[in-house]
Amino acid sequence: MYPEPTRHTAAGRAVEVHQPTPLQPAVMAPAPMVAVQPGAVPSVASIVLPDGRVVTGYAINPAQPEPLAAKPPVSRAAVNVALGGVGFLAVCGGLLLLTTFITALTALITQLVTLAAVIFGGWIAVQIFKPHGHQGATTVNIRKAIFKRNHFHG
Repeated sequence: MYPEPTRHTAAGRAVEVHQPTPLQPAVMAPAPMVAVQPGAVPSVASIVLPDGRVVTGYAINPAQPEPLAAKPPVSRAAVNVALGGVGFLAVCGGLLLLTTFITALTALITQLVTLAAVIFGGWIAVQIFKPHGHQGATTVNIRKAIFKRNHFHG
């Protein structure tokens, strides 16, 4: 499915060789002297190469790095104190909300317990104070029950 890899030898590859073009040495002619203020003309630098040639050109000033961003007018310590204060207030607010929630939950539970006590107490009061008739109630005579028990086991 895939083509077989082919191996190329170093001799099989075409090699291009680029020869540098030599520079002709510059003929130094004396420059005419012109009176100018010293700050107006950029400085000229000359470099002697190892083969004896002299290269002359204008000196390039090194690139100046970008100036650092100005420091903020507020110190870092003041920012840290302010952030700490905001965090402290957030924690205090959270604890206040938590305390309020717990108080409300406690009040709700108390009201539910009170409601249950009132309902259950009312049911008990109705059972106690309703007229006692023998309508559908089961009456147990304890003496007969004991007698029957003793009789069956006896």
